[in-house]
Amino acid sequence: MPDEKETVRAPGSTPDESDIDNGRPVAINEKRLLRKIDLRLLPAVGILYLLSFLDRSNGEEYLTGLTLYFVGYVLFEIPCNIVLKRTTPRFWLPVLTIAWGIVATLLGVVHNRDGFWAARFFLGVTESGLFPGVVYYFSMWYKRRERQYRISLFFSAASLAGAFGGILAYGIGKMAGVVWSTGWRWIFILEGIATVVVAFLAFGFIHNYPDTSKFLNEDERAFIHQRLAADSDATNHEEFSWAAVREALTDVNCWLYGLGFHTCSLPLYTLSLFLPLIITSLGYTAAYAQLLTVPPYAFAFITTLTVAILSERTGHRAIFIGGSALFAAIGYAILLSNTNPTARPGVSYLGTFFAAGGIYPATALVLSWPAINVSGQTKRGIANAMQISIGNLGAVLGTQLYRPADQPRYIVGHSFALGYLLMNVVVVSVLGWRLKKENQRRAGVAEEIKNVGEVENWKGDSDPRWRFEY
Repeated sequence: MPDEKETVRAPGSTPDESDIDNGRPVAINEKRLLRKIDLRLLPAVGILYLLSFLDRSNGEEYLTGLTLYFVGYVLFEIPCNIVLKRTTPRFWLPVLTIAWGIVATLLGVVHNRDGFWAARFFLGVTESGLFPGVVYYFSMWYKRRERQYRISLFFSAASLAGAFGGILAYGIGKMAGVVWSTGWRWIFILEGIATVVVAFLAFGFIHNYPDTSKFLNEDERAFIHQRLAADSDATNHEEFSWAAVREALTDVNCWLYGLGFHTCSLPLYTLSLFLPLIITSLGYTAAYAQLLTVPPYAFAFITTLTVAILSERTGHRAIFIGGSALFAAIGYAILLSNTNPTARPGVSYLGTFFAAGGIYPATALVLSWPAINVSGQTKRGIANAMQISIGNLGAVLGTQLYRPADQPRYIVGHSFALGYLLMNVVVVSVLGWRLKKENQRRAGVAEEIKNVGEVENWKGDSDPRWRFEY
């Protein structure tokens, strides 16, 4: 975890007994407080995201059903974040989770193609608000430089879901013959029911914002308010406004954040959705292929956290995103270069490690970028949702690329993934250059602001005193 300062005096705090004896004011241990916040926030939302990845990736992989899932996902990103801004995380995130758990359960009992397609579409609708909502949520708790590591840790639940999903699919698949002849229905039913149960519990363990969270005392709330006010707008009281929505929609950088994720999402989702199929085409049984998906995802979990920590400590974003994308591109180059995968399955399997080990950290970092750079609470919430919407258009395309007729090499799918990753390097390089150039321009206009939370009527990242991280 990135280094944090140890102890800081809390404003307005009262001395405890030991401090009275020593004649000094009470102090807040900042590192301990951050751990306390992490333990309350990260496991809660991480479990919800893990469940969402399990629910979206299991079952029979009808290509049209996958496409419809992402169509629903894209269409409802921005509306869901508007609802989040107008309600609260403690209400909205569990409600979304209950909804998708119900839909996932119903997927297990559909009996025709139209029912399956409708359920997939609504699964996308109900899951669409979770990730952008949580990214916005974190921006209200953590300082700018603390957000990337937390978002990456949260996103790593996706790689864990891939690992657990393979194990669960292998085990639950053994229920074939119980009521139904195939086991995939039980995967949806059992995971859907588990999701609903966890979602109802989430009303108790999801917290809103620092000012109202009961696990903090008054000194801790005051301290968090002070530290957030130093470099972000999280402590401002900002009402929802359509003007802020328009500002996000007309900001070139917001579109580039979206394109940065777009160029990650196609390889991300094609890998998470089709990895068992890719491994099966190497000559392994479907059940064994599910187990073989676990090591690449475990490797991705490690690389995601490692790259996030390095990026956080150095303060650089673009170079680590582009570098991770290039690492993943090596994996697809290996997959494409193996002209006889069934004769040399180990070579292609190695390629999946490179692919997973680069895609997940690149995606985690690019998703955290607007949470760090976009100021103005409503604008940031819309920018996060825009990014996911634009990005998942790549997933819509990706669901049509891995067709049975293309196995075992899957030249079309692997080529698209390789091309998208190389495009990502270009996009993040351009965006990083733009942000750096704008910082240089602003340095000649105004000094960098030190206490955003103390500025009345803060106008957001268009203010020349604001600085971007690149």
